[in-house]
Amino acid sequence: MHPNPAFRQETHEKNLTFVRDRGFGILSVSTSQAPLCSHIPFLLSETGDQAELHLVRSNPICRIKQDEIPATLVVSGPHSYISPDWYNITDQVPTWNYVAVHLTGTLSPLPETSLPDVLERLSDNFEEQLLPKPVWKQSKMDPDALERMMRMIRPYRFTIQDVQGTWKLAQNKSDEARLAAADQVAQHDIGVETEALAALMQSIQRKVTP
Repeated sequence: MHPNPAFRQETHEKNLTFVRDRGFGILSVSTSQAPLCSHIPFLLSETGDQAELHLVRSNPICRIKQDEIPATLVVSGPHSYISPDWYNITDQVPTWNYVAVHLTGTLSPLPETSLPDVLERLSDNFEEQLLPKPVWKQSKMDPDALERMMRMIRPYRFTIQDVQGTWKLAQNKSDEARLAAADQVAQHDIGVETEALAALMQSIQRKVTP
């Protein structure tokens, strides 16, 4: 996360909305050796204080024998390289603009009996975004095949204790420099969702002091 306060001005609610809309991130857990990381879909609660997810039982995180495991969930958004030439001002350096939110908290295993409901809520969240396609349901699967798959995964709850968002969009540059860079970001494809990032850079409204 970038320490510049200019990039960390977004509200708690906006950070959570970003996380909820994404619904996918990197779960990281510390160990005595290297951190364990898993790319996971998740479902953020309406209150934004917890998320439901599942892990394959063969995942090393599942072997940690703790009721509460300290963890961080990293959710990334649009990002792109920024050339110093794009600002049309002197003495600049290359950088990278991006949006990311870090959720810090604890990961706890849920009862095995909760797994069908956790999976149903998670799939419903994404399936409903595909309407008018009929929503996929577990009932479409052969019961024996569904049971075999259920035995391979384990449900978890991630309890959120801290939310930190970085929206690095050249807020520390003049409007002219930022908009010039945004135009170039939209024209090139170095990064992910570059057009969306350019739109965010263009949408910044500076506070005017009376």
